[in-house]
Amino acid sequence: MRLNRRIAAALAAAVVLVPFAAAPAAAGDEAAVQTVRDLYASFSAAVKDGPGALPARVAAVTPAIDKAFDFPAMARIAVGSKWSGFTPEQRESLTKAFKRSLTVTYANRLSQAAGGKFEVTPKVEMRGAQRVVPTKVTTAGGDDSAVDFVVNADDRVQDVLLNGDVSEIAAQRTMLSKPLASGGAEGAVKFLTERADGMLAAAKPASDKPAPAKAAQ
Repeated sequence: MRLNRRIAAALAAAVVLVPFAAAPAAAGDEAAVQTVRDLYASFSAAVKDGPGALPARVAAVTPAIDKAFDFPAMARIAVGSKWSGFTPEQRESLTKAFKRSLTVTYANRLSQAAGGKFEVTPKVEMRGAQRVVPTKVTTAGGDDSAVDFVVNADDRVQDVLLNGDVSEIAAQRTMLSKPLASGGAEGAVKFLTERADGMLAAAKPASDKPAPAKAAQ
């Protein structure tokens, strides 16, 4: 049974994992496969006792995400042609905001996949200098979906593909098109910052949120 598109999209970048056994990958592919294994191991550890609070999940998965993903390359591709016109400082700020937003997004999605598992397919596909590491994600309810990690020559993830055609980077590029058009680099940074802040604020328990101001009598 395939996942519906909404649930599958949420799982594309954050899937709860349980220990798995996979056949050894070819020697040249092992580093790419290990990148995905390490990433998923951190996701599994982050929710082993349940979803927990979003800030705690963010803290738990940030080191592995920082290590696994090539955020400078991802930000550049997501921004597109406008990237060449930005100053080094603008690029740095945009990459930092992009990384934070995507990390919070992944940690946020992770709560939806509790009880799931995945398998890594050892037959890594070569695409030029990049390798595609296929995985199959299965939810606690038995629904499954293909999630492929595009790993570059430095053994870092540069994109995540759902069922072979839903690209994380393409989704990010679409999302950034309007703030880039209206506000340039600063507009994109503001959008990404507010997006991450919004997810964190929405995830706070009701007791942690400020009480609404009383209407004037």
